[in-house]
Amino acid sequence: MFIDSFIRFITYEKRFSKHTITAYGHELAEYVHYLKTLDTDAVQMTHRQARAYLAVRLESGLSPVSVNRSLAALRTYYRFLMREGAIAHNPFTLVKALKTPKRLPVTVDKEKLSEMLDSAGSFPDTFEGIRDKAVLELLFGTGIRRAELLQIREEHIDFYNGNIRIFGKRNKERLVPMNKSLHTLLRYYIDEKNKQYAHNNSTNLIVTNKGKDAHPRLIYDIVTRYLSTISSQRKKSPHVLRHTFATALLDNGADLNAIKELLGHAGLAATQVYTHNSVERLKSIYKQAHPKA
Repeated sequence: MFIDSFIRFITYEKRFSKHTITAYGHELAEYVHYLKTLDTDAVQMTHRQARAYLAVRLESGLSPVSVNRSLAALRTYYRFLMREGAIAHNPFTLVKALKTPKRLPVTVDKEKLSEMLDSAGSFPDTFEGIRDKAVLELLFGTGIRRAELLQIREEHIDFYNGNIRIFGKRNKERLVPMNKSLHTLLRYYIDEKNKQYAHNNSTNLIVTNKGKDAHPRLIYDIVTRYLSTISSQRKKSPHVLRHTFATALLDNGADLNAIKELLGHAGLAATQVYTHNSVERLKSIYKQAHPKA
């Protein structure tokens, strides 16, 4: 009921990310299928039945994190139905989210990463090599998300003031500063890009080997390929560089609120997770250095 309207609502009014829209669509499809097995509909759903549905999802093998995502999707869906006047109450409002273990952000060794980025032999002397370095420098140098990187256009880069205009979740805009090496690299990259693909009309900053707009998989492959040269850990996604950026700032005394603004977090709670990484680092140093540790 109102599924298509709901998807349009979260796409154009709420401006949810593509990933969230896809996930919510999948959750609603599962929910509608469940309702059909009960021979009922969304309007007749009760609080008790809502809890039972999430219990079924958990018993099916979903992790608590995935069940909580289902809960978030359905709460949003029912709020939309209430807004449309289709229902009078939200059966998922009082359903409590499941407790999930706190996972520390995964990072890579920032010294090794910096050494790799500064080494002349790390990247091939080709346009692709210059582009790959620009991708890594942007992610580690600014802490932006992969989706935000893909939205950057040349016009968003202010070389005079040394910052980049970033469009984050729900199209929220923020400015992030460029360090000197990134400033120089981006000037060089853009010049090479325009020489290489003078016939191409793409104004997106990052492009493929054929001069077309870059896509999420390309960015993921670039990051994992280069991080594999300095780390053996399993997780090497673009988000690891965002975590490394935030942790490096915190370790060097940056204010938590400033890090929040740079990352584009809506609230401080999302940023505070990085303090756990710093505490763990201090514990490690203490154990190595203190005679009674």
